[in-house]
Amino acid sequence: MDYLWLKALHVTAVLVWMSGLLAVALGATSAAKVSSSAEGRSALIERTLRWDQRVTLPAMLLAWGAGGTLATLGGWFHSPWLIVKIGIVGLLSALHAILSGTLRRLAYADAASPPSWLVHARLLIVAGVTAIVVLVVVKPF
Repeated sequence: MDYLWLKALHVTAVLVWMSGLLAVALGATSAAKVSSSAEGRSALIERTLRWDQRVTLPAMLLAWGAGGTLATLGGWFHSPWLIVKIGIVGLLSALHAILSGTLRRLAYADAASPPSWLVHARLLIVAGVTAIVVLVVVKPF
């Protein structure tokens, strides 16, 4: 596959993953506030979970696969900027798993509430994406 097409695929997958991750973070942290009725809350959670499973998770896996292929083709695995980037991407993947699990728990337990630190999830996502963009574009080390 042509390098530029692979890069375009990677960037597209990352954009879809990050937008879906923000949606999952929003759903996990504010589902109880969005609707006072249990039916409305449940419908919101179910739609968010369905989107996460059908779109966000596959985009994450595609981003990992295309990114790994790009790093292999570029011979960048020895580069410190890439090692740091992979660490941040790993943390974002773990945050995705935590948020998805939180949504599943909210879907099946009416009294469940998300951990209090998850209110900062959206900020963590934006900070992680910003750090990754700086690492990829500037390559500071």
